[in-house]
Amino acid sequence: MKKNVAKITPKIVKNHKHDSGLATASLENLARIFTVPEAPNSTLGQIDREISKNLTGFLKDRIVAREKSLRAIEGDFSTSQIPEVPQFVSDYTEFVMQKLVAHSVHTAAPGFIGHMSTPLPYFMLPLARIMVALNQNLVKIETSKAFTPLERQVLGMLHDLVYERDEAFYEENLHNSRRALGAFCSGGTTANITALWVARNLYFRPTGDFAGLVQEGLAAALAHRQLSGVAVLVSERGHYSLGKAVDVLGIGRRNIISVKTDENSKIDIQALRDTCEDLASRNIGVMCIVGIAGATETGVVDPLDEMADVAHEYGAYFHVDAAWGGPTVMSRKYKPLMKGIERADSVTIDAHKQLYVPMGAGMVIFKSPTTLSAIEHHAEYILRAGSKDLGQYSIEGSRSGMAMLVHAAFHIIGREGYEILIDENVKKAQHFAQMIAEHPDFELIAKPELNILNYRYVPARVQAMLAKASAEKQLQINVVLDQVTKRLQKQQRAAGKTFVSRTRFSVFRYSRTPINVFRVIMANPMTTIATLESILLEQSELAKGERTQALLTSIYKLDDA
Repeated sequence: MKKNVAKITPKIVKNHKHDSGLATASLENLARIFTVPEAPNSTLGQIDREISKNLTGFLKDRIVAREKSLRAIEGDFSTSQIPEVPQFVSDYTEFVMQKLVAHSVHTAAPGFIGHMSTPLPYFMLPLARIMVALNQNLVKIETSKAFTPLERQVLGMLHDLVYERDEAFYEENLHNSRRALGAFCSGGTTANITALWVARNLYFRPTGDFAGLVQEGLAAALAHRQLSGVAVLVSERGHYSLGKAVDVLGIGRRNIISVKTDENSKIDIQALRDTCEDLASRNIGVMCIVGIAGATETGVVDPLDEMADVAHEYGAYFHVDAAWGGPTVMSRKYKPLMKGIERADSVTIDAHKQLYVPMGAGMVIFKSPTTLSAIEHHAEYILRAGSKDLGQYSIEGSRSGMAMLVHAAFHIIGREGYEILIDENVKKAQHFAQMIAEHPDFELIAKPELNILNYRYVPARVQAMLAKASAEKQLQINVVLDQVTKRLQKQQRAAGKTFVSRTRFSVFRYSRTPINVFRVIMANPMTTIATLESILLEQSELAKGERTQALLTSIYKLDDA
């Protein structure tokens, strides 16, 4: 039962002035908020100027560094009723600043290197205002007009980046209503789902008297091909979005097969072949093989060229999840790491990662311009056959004009600009790795291939113990070190000065035992060597705490046992 909400009889207040202290709901005032902006000296006006003048300073000054408990924050958002009466814009803005902005995460801070959140170039903010003001819906050309060819162009630019087809190809396909080079999505998860959706429908395409899975469903499709099931193969480092995809598509999570990785955390090609053979012997079709270009945890790139060979041999669709690492192809120095990506049937790339675009911009591009017809949908009132809009090829219906911001980044930063950013990010990751390797109390888990690396705090004495310990004793030591890593990461986050994330995966040198490690990502151009030094120094100081030292002492006792 809902609580009784006290009714307030509003006074007639013109132009939302604060004289009465009360805002009112009226046609006049509603018309005003749709037409007349806040005065320059209003709270919102002042904040808007502050953001426009100095975004970095605004974020630094307005976000509280020290962590406030989630329970305490929840108290500010505990009312479940929509307010009965309106509020002044400035009053609400003040609430946002004090209760929301102050306790947000400073993802643009140079010391925030724990997640795949990148700082935004200053030009994104005014351009985003234009995009929001226009409020175009890219589901249909009738609600987007120029935004539709712009979106097609962005997808074409990415297609050219990966597949490098000749000019005639793009002249024929870029704006062809019967073709599509890709789909714009809200993020990498939706992009991966879209790719596997296409893979499934192609695997069970219409043949003979079989109308295809789209019409007859998965059960009939399996019966038609006389299969016990189908599988999607990916390495142990595969992103969780692939599990969502097989769930949504009715394939089942048991049928996404994790293939073991080698000593470099890349998919083991021989293990991949063995898995394909095993599935074939059990009458399970290999529907799709997924390569990773920039694993979320480790940043490594799978041997894509060899994976493409295996996919071809077994008649499987080949998809590459390059949500993180895709932009690496813009670097002449590191592009060779991506060899084979051009053989993929589809590729996922997230613009809100290393393309430095706001959250909510994922894309999936397809090698063939006709592939997306496998998921084509129409609706007479909006998605008519023959229209140039791309809504007929997307999971999402209504979509914002985020392609505009990707288009802006491509033009203002350019390929050369991205190359500089990518090269510098990898260089910093390599430098940080060297710092860790040379520090007596830290253990580098693996040299970074791109700009993600993993390490942990392990005092020199403990490292010496691990080097000579049996597998059983290594396990005992690592169990305690897991607690140390977890504790230090939480303490560092709570302190609010710098931030690294934490993950857990199997490590080859420890007999493939899963261990907790720090995870850092070099994507912020403002992160300096001094920043990295401060992160290690802070972790070293935190490790001197009583509880952490007690954990380490328990390890030292094992040396005497």
